[in-house]
Amino acid sequence: MTTGIQLAFDASDPHALARFWAEALGYDVEDHSELVGQLVAAGHMPESDVIQIDGHAAFREVATARDPGGTRPRLFFQLVPEPKTAKNRCHLDLQVGADKAQAEAERLVGLG
Repeated sequence: MTTGIQLAFDASDPHALARFWAEALGYDVEDHSELVGQLVAAGHMPESDVIQIDGHAAFREVATARDPGGTRPRLFFQLVPEPKTAKNRCHLDLQVGADKAQAEAERLVGLG
């Protein structure tokens, strides 16, 4: 049996990071609105834990992005209350080749 993985990141704005990395990698931001609605309706999650993102109910403190092809790891972004105080211990290196590096850097800067 193979063990699946996801990469988890602490974030001050998980939804913004999920959107950025989804755009950067050609991933899809996952829509959790159906699950969020079910959890609230069943009383398992308070309304205060829900926000609206692009017109959909979402978890306030969590956002995720997935590879539409299902071959690359899922990205999980979770809200943390404390500000970043040191260098990131995990980051993503995008390997696009020397001939595309400048254009890709400019594209990513344009994404924010």
